[in-house]
Amino acid sequence: MPVALAVVVSPRLPGLLGPAAWRALADRPVVAVPGAAATAEALRADGWHVGDVADVAAAQARPDAVVLLADGTDDLSGVQVVQGPPEPPGARLLDVVRVMDRLRSPGGCPWDAEQTHSSLRGYLLEEAHEAYDAIVDDDPVAMREELGDVLLQVVFHARVAAEAATERRFDVDAVADELVDKLVRRHPHVFGDAGPRDVAQVEAGWDEIKQQEKQRRSPTEGVSRSQPAASWGAALVRRAGRAGLPTPEAADLAVDSPEALGEQLLGVVTAAQGRGWDVEDALREAVRRYAGELDAAAEARAGGR
Repeated sequence: MPVALAVVVSPRLPGLLGPAAWRALADRPVVAVPGAAATAEALRADGWHVGDVADVAAAQARPDAVVLLADGTDDLSGVQVVQGPPEPPGARLLDVVRVMDRLRSPGGCPWDAEQTHSSLRGYLLEEAHEAYDAIVDDDPVAMREELGDVLLQVVFHARVAAEAATERRFDVDAVADELVDKLVRRHPHVFGDAGPRDVAQVEAGWDEIKQQEKQRRSPTEGVSRSQPAASWGAALVRRAGRAGLPTPEAADLAVDSPEALGEQLLGVVTAAQGRGWDVEDALREAVRRYAGELDAAAEARAGGR
């Protein structure tokens, strides 16, 4: 007797069924193909009887009319189909977590299994730089791939942390939970009652909320020192300006465009190379000194209150 009805379920979200599917399950025996095993297990855990079949043909060969749980990859030609609710955006992220779990679990990949936060940290920087290059090149195909590699590093570190000692343990859900809470807290004009804001007000509000959260004493706190010296210095200058602290005296720019500035800076690099000087090291030392001056200025201002 043919399959009476096929219910297409999500392999990533077990038990995600719509009203029509629930009504169908209540009327006839239920069987599931391997691709719908997760939903079958979820139903069994709730007291439902769900049989297993190897494929659609095996379900068709049964003597009784059944409701077939399928995952959407099977050929359901000639069968009445009830589609489950569409998966929400981001559902494939569950597959990323599942694959990482397989790689790190016994019987998985020996290389992945032995990695630590320390052994992976260089890859995080490398992948971030490659994603940055793809964005600069405005290459959507490369962006998609490189952002995926950055995501891999996030999931990888979260999985390593999930296996750590209790006092150091967290997992990918904790990472996502903290991110969601932060985004909601720092956007009161969207999720709260702060009212409409322009871009400048949003930036100011973000800094104010962050300061309340972090209780930082100086603009240097929380700024990565491992980033290139130019971006490190720019971040400090930007933060110092917002905090009303001293910024280095601006040089006279005898150029009228970013392109011309780049050429001038390249000329500086060339001249320094000719003298055996490392421009990155020189600028890093200057930024490091400025960071110390900022810390002192912030401490002096705090002491005067």
